Amino acid sequence: MRRIVLAALIFLAIGPVPMQTVRYTKDSFVQRASARPLDIRPVSAGALHFVRGWQLTSPHSRFGGFSAVARVGPDGFLLGGDNGYVTRLRLDRSGRLALVRIAPLPVPDGWPDRKSMVDAESLFVDPEAGTLWIGLERINRLWRFDEATTRLEARFAPAAMRDWPKGRGPEAMARLADGRVVIFAEGGHRDPRSNAAVMFAGDPGTVARPPLRFYYDSEGKGSISDAAPLPDGRILLVHRDVGWNPIFTSTIAIADPADIRTGAVLRSQTIGIVPRALADNFEGAAVEVADGRTYLWLVSDDNFQRWQRSLLVQFELVDLPPKRPTDSKKAAR
Repeated sequence: MRRIVLAALIFLAIGPVPMQTVRYTKDSFVQRASARPLDIRPVSAGALHFVRGWQLTSPHSRFGGFSAVARVGPDGFLLGGDNGYVTRLRLDRSGRLALVRIAPLPVPDGWPDRKSMVDAESLFVDPEAGTLWIGLERINRLWRFDEATTRLEARFAPAAMRDWPKGRGPEAMARLADGRVVIFAEGGHRDPRSNAAVMFAGDPGTVARPPLRFYYDSEGKGSISDAAPLPDGRILLVHRDVGWNPIFTSTIAIADPADIRTGAVLRSQTIGIVPRALADNFEGAAVEVADGRTYLWLVSDDNFQRWQRSLLVQFELVDLPPKRPTDSKKAAR
C-alpha cells in the first residue's frame, strides 16, 4: 500500500494527469521572458551556500519543463526542456534578462511530433567544439547539435543503453575534463542493484571502445536527476525525492569516477540538501568556477503546471570533503 500511495503522489507531483491545471491553454510564441529575483535571505545547508536566484516566466507557451542547464559564455545559460525546446538566456550585471531565445530542437525530417520522441532530460556542451549533446530519455538516444543549436549533426543509439527502461533513460549526463562522458539512467531495468550507467572513454559518437557499464546506488537519496563535473575531477549528482512537506527534496552528492569499474556499484557522499525555502523540482545542474570560487546552478522543471515554478538558483560550494588519494590500478579498470 505504501508503494501505491507513493506512486500516486509522484504522478500528481511531477506529471500532467487529469484534473491538473496546465499553465498554457493557447499557443503563443512571443520571444519574451522575465526573471523575478527570489526574496530569500542567505542560507546554508552543508556545502551549499545560497547566493541568488530567480523565478523565470514567459508568455511563450513552450517555455518551461526545464530538465537540464549549461553555462554558455560569462553570463549565458542554455536550458533544455523536456518538450524538445531549448531556451537561451543571458543575465546582465543587475540580474536582468538581456537575451531570450526560445526555439525547438531541429529534428530529422518526418520525426514524430510527440513529446516522447524529443524528451530531452540531460545535456552538456563540449567546451572545445562548442557542440551540444542531449540525452533523450524515452528513446535512450544521444543527439549532437551545432553550437547555435540550429543543425542536428549526428544521432546515436548506444547498444549499452538499449535495455534501459523507457521513460527512465539518460536522465543525467556529464562530460569530465579529460573527455570521458558519464551517463546515468533513472532506473535499473531488471537489476536489483540500482541505476544503470555507462562511461564512454571519449566522444560517444567517435570513441572506438564500447562504454564501461556500471551501476549507481543513490542509497535513499531519491531518483538521480542530473550530473555535472567538479573542478577536482569528481562528479556532482542531483537527486530528487517526492514527499509531502516539502513535496520535493533535492539532495546534492559527489562521487569519484575513480571508483567506476565494470559491473560494480558506484556510491556517492551527500554534501547538502537544498534548503526548504528553495525546495522545488530541480532537474538540471551546472558547475561554474569564477574568481577562484566554485558555484552550482540549478534549474527546476515546472511540468507546465500552474502550481509549479521555473527557478534558476545559484549556490556557492564551500568546504567540500577532500578527495581521496587515487589508486591508479583501481582507476584503470
